[in-house]
Amino acid sequence: MNKDEIIIKFENVSKTYHSSLRSFNIREIFARVLQPKDSKPKEIKSLDNVSFEIYKGETVAIIGQNGSGKSTALKLIAGISGPSEGKVTIKGEITSMLALGAGLHPDFTGRENIFLNGSLFGMSNNYLSSRTADIIEFSELGEKIDQPVRTYSSGMMARLSFSIAIQVQAEILLIDEVLAVGDIAFQEKCLQKFEEIKKRKETTIVMVTHSLKQAEEHCSKVIWIQNSKLMKVGSPKEIVKEYTEIMMHH
Repeated sequence: MNKDEIIIKFENVSKTYHSSLRSFNIREIFARVLQPKDSKPKEIKSLDNVSFEIYKGETVAIIGQNGSGKSTALKLIAGISGPSEGKVTIKGEITSMLALGAGLHPDFTGRENIFLNGSLFGMSNNYLSSRTADIIEFSELGEKIDQPVRTYSSGMMARLSFSIAIQVQAEILLIDEVLAVGDIAFQEKCLQKFEEIKKRKETTIVMVTHSLKQAEEHCSKVIWIQNSKLMKVGSPKEIVKEYTEIMMHH
């Protein structure tokens, strides 16, 4: 691993969202109508002055409680949104597993979706044809691969999406709680795949996870974000221990 090659860099990054009326709750509607005309929308800071560096070939877990800003950090890396303040620098092509199943067409079969979904990742039909057997085998869908995706369970859709996505030869792989879907055996299979990718040391993996066990056993570094602020960056064993102790007394 080239420790001098920074692939992802956050420099004093903040992300602020403006609250808006998104529900039809009658109490919220009256509160909005009755508020002073010159009152400003409430600002919600999802990330607050966060800085860190990720190097080529690292497997990094971002941990923290719900609403801490983990997924926001991943979306900024993916380029889905930009920072309100500070600078995000990315070097390399990105494959995102942020919403498995989102690119699948319900009326197409699983086999047809291999080509549809794979094209969204930038893979050619020729490449996908050469990888179809491996994708089907990894997904464990068997004969169901020729059934419409609308007949699939959420776990089956996640397995198909994951099996397609891992065929991409990306420099950066982003994963958001993907392994929370599916049975334990398939989760272990996915983690074994990550280990294969890690050994090549060509792909940088960044995952958001609530599984401290996965972070400690499969990652080379942990980024801990709490209440929108960066708490610590360092070795998984050290940070998971400190995080667990604080959460137990929270």
